[in-house]
Amino acid sequence: MNDLSVPAPGTSPDPLRERLDPPGARWRGWVRWLGLFAFAGVMAWAWQGAEMRPYDLVANSGNIATMGSDFFPPDFHDWRNYAEEMVVTVHIALWGTFLAVVASVPLGLLSSANLTPWWVHHPIRRLMDSARAINELIFALLFIVAVGLGPFAGVLALFVHTTGILAKLFSEVVESIDPRPVEGVRAAGSSKLGEVVFGVIPQVLPMWVSYALYRFESNVRSATVIGIVGAGGIGMVLHDLMASFHYGMACAVLIIIVITVVIIDIISAQIRRLLV
Repeated sequence: MNDLSVPAPGTSPDPLRERLDPPGARWRGWVRWLGLFAFAGVMAWAWQGAEMRPYDLVANSGNIATMGSDFFPPDFHDWRNYAEEMVVTVHIALWGTFLAVVASVPLGLLSSANLTPWWVHHPIRRLMDSARAINELIFALLFIVAVGLGPFAGVLALFVHTTGILAKLFSEVVESIDPRPVEGVRAAGSSKLGEVVFGVIPQVLPMWVSYALYRFESNVRSATVIGIVGAGGIGMVLHDLMASFHYGMACAVLIIIVITVVIIDIISAQIRRLLV
């Protein structure tokens, strides 16, 4: 006689049970909770080091309101000078980004694990980590000592820091390509350089352009900051105005910076839409 045992009410056959409650699901749940508690613990640990004092925003609200009122109305009487310095800032960002893109193409390819052996891409990656780890403001201070005050120091600072960022992004795009076009080019008897030019570059070029445009937008903002330490552009004007408590003029400069960044963002978004 066949054993046609029926599962007791509230139970399920083993295959169905495993499907509903797969092995390791409970462990994964515990791991998620442990990760959440660990994150909360790290943030609590960082609270003291960061000297988080949210109550000060309330206690000093009067000072904040007074300073905010000093910014209005904005004073645009010297707007031509502000606009000229803003153009210089854009020039700094343009050249810093362009040089970084030129350097990041070969460095990004050399940093790709699917194109180069470990003894090539690991040292290049560590070099790019170093360029990326040091803020462009620090590089600006170093290059001001090397080449003097002015926009050229800002260009060099953005160039080095942006190269570290773009080379990493470029290499990640290369590592995610479809290998079949490369294999097809290789099967046709092409050289290693031909594989890169005809099999890799066509796949990654749209994303590379998108990343380069995004970094240009970011570099326009960064160029305003490095100008504060003497690397040219609108940052120097903004620093002088803030230091002399001319908050109305500083507000006008900030408005010009915002308008410029918005315009660049709109233009670059249209270009990315066409390419990606």
